[in-house]
Amino acid sequence: MAILVLSACGSSNSAQGASDTDTSSEKWEEIQEAGEIVVGTSGTLIAASYYPDESENELTGYDVEVIKEVANRLDLEVSFEIMGIDSMLPAVNSGRIDVAVNDIEVTDKRKEKFSFSDSYKYSYTTMVVRKDDYSGINSLEDLDGKMHGGGATTIFSQIAEHYGAETKTYGNAPNEAYLRDVHTGRTDVIVNDYYLSKFGVAAFPDFDIMLHPELKLHPTEQAVVMPKEADTLQMKMNEVLAEMREDGTLTELATDFYGEDASKRPEGDFIEIEGLDL
Repeated sequence: MAILVLSACGSSNSAQGASDTDTSSEKWEEIQEAGEIVVGTSGTLIAASYYPDESENELTGYDVEVIKEVANRLDLEVSFEIMGIDSMLPAVNSGRIDVAVNDIEVTDKRKEKFSFSDSYKYSYTTMVVRKDDYSGINSLEDLDGKMHGGGATTIFSQIAEHYGAETKTYGNAPNEAYLRDVHTGRTDVIVNDYYLSKFGVAAFPDFDIMLHPELKLHPTEQAVVMPKEADTLQMKMNEVLAEMREDGTLTELATDFYGEDASKRPEGDFIEIEGLDL
């Protein structure tokens, strides 16, 4: 279960915009001719993209199974490229991969440089803290001066740093490294996706960590990332995702991997992040 939980989520827009040579149908025609779609994912993100029981040959997870089913309904094979989250958007941009799926958040800034499918997962942002004192964090302002564990270019690191935290980065590391550091006090907090954080905490019951019981913030949507202006590919994917939502496939997969229907918007009151352009 030593799986990455923390860099999920979304790298920031450090990548350059998608290739200007990609027209509305060119990417789809290229994929059709090849007979397969090349998908970038981490393989280390429990419940989203991971190898169960340390298997090196059975990649699975909600994002993985969603894109497998999309490809199947489009009569395509799937080839996965394993990479860290910070490499995925540049890889879409360069053409190394066709799309990326790794619990990647849809943001307005990213939409300026990339196209997204319709959302297949909805969530919100939470924090992993120590049980004994919530790592001294009772409000967002208490992040000031704290050490946050996360990916170098994630939305979650942007949030933590916006409130004064310093981010310790790990690369494409297993979640045990992140979570153990909070447990030992080497770091104080992990700002991340609710579903992924829930599974990470559950994987290490001996650690003195928990989800913060009060701080629920920044609702999110996750989708397939593809090159800008790949309109035909986007249309094909959206048609299939709509079918999967209507026939219950998304609900079934989400419930299988998360124990909750993450394909639907969560209910509740969430703290909005002020003063940060995501």
